[in-house]
Amino acid sequence: MREAASAPTATRATIGDSEFDRDTAVTRRAPGVYDIDLSAGWTIINAVNGGYLLSVLGRALADALPHPDPFTISAHYLTASQPGPAVIRTDVIRTGRTLSTGQASLLQYDDEGREVERIRVLASYGDLDALPDDVRTAAKPPAFPPMDQCFGPEDGPAPVSGSSAIADRLMLKLDPSTLGWALGAPSGRGEMRSWFGLADGRDADPLSLLLAVDALPPTAFEIGLKGWVPTVELTVHVRSRPAPGPLRVSITTRNLAGGFLEEDAEIWDSADRLVAQSRQLARARLG
Repeated sequence: MREAASAPTATRATIGDSEFDRDTAVTRRAPGVYDIDLSAGWTIINAVNGGYLLSVLGRALADALPHPDPFTISAHYLTASQPGPAVIRTDVIRTGRTLSTGQASLLQYDDEGREVERIRVLASYGDLDALPDDVRTAAKPPAFPPMDQCFGPEDGPAPVSGSSAIADRLMLKLDPSTLGWALGAPSGRGEMRSWFGLADGRDADPLSLLLAVDALPPTAFEIGLKGWVPTVELTVHVRSRPAPGPLRVSITTRNLAGGFLEEDAEIWDSADRLVAQSRQLARARLG
C-alpha cells in the first residue's frame, strides 16, 4: 500500500524506498479496489512495460491476500496500457495455510469514460521464507562474461528521445554473444542474456523479479526480426527470495510459428540460485 513518500536520498536505494517501490505503490480505495498512476518512466515507445505492470498487480495482490510473496502469477495482456490513472480490482479466490489464490484486473478509461480492461491475472501467494532449504536440481547457472565485458544501452548509439524511458531505470549489461542484432548481424539464435539490476542500486525482491523477466530486449531481435514484440500471456514462477547483488537473466526462444513465439526466462541470483522462471507467449511482427 502507498505510504508517505520518503525524502530523496543520494545514497543507494533500498527495498521499500526506491523509484520502483514508489512507481508500483497502490492506494487502497475500498476492500479489493486500488488506484495507481502508471508512471511514464517504465515505457517502451508509448506502451507501459509488461513486467512493470505485472509488478503493480503483484503489489495489489500482496495487500489483498494473507500471504506476502507471489509463487506463481499468470497474466493475459488484453489491451495496451498507457501512462496515467488506472484502477485495480482484486478478488480472493481461496485462502489456505500455506497458499492463497486471487485474481486481479487492471483497468483504464477510454476517451468516452468507459472502462477498458488492460490485464487480468491469476496468482497464488505464499511465504518464501517458510520454504524448506532442500534443493534437488539439474539446472545450472548460465555462463556469463564478467560485467565489465558486457554492454548496456549507454554503450550504443544515443536512442531516439522518448523511445525507451525504462532503460534509464535499469542496469542492463548484455552478453556480447547475444548482441549481433545491435550490429546489424543477428545470430539467428533466439537467445538474450544480461546482468540485471535497478539503476538506483535497489536490490531485487520477489516483486522486482516480475519486472526482470520482461525487461531485456526481445529474443526476436537475435532471430532477425525488427520492432517490439507484444506480450499475449506471461507466467512467472518465483522460487526463492533473491540474495543481494546483480541478477543474471537468460532468455531463449526455440520456436517461432504462425506469427507467435515463446520466451523462456531463468533468473539467477548472486548466490547461484535459480530464483525465478517464466514463459511468455508473444506476437512477432513479421515482414
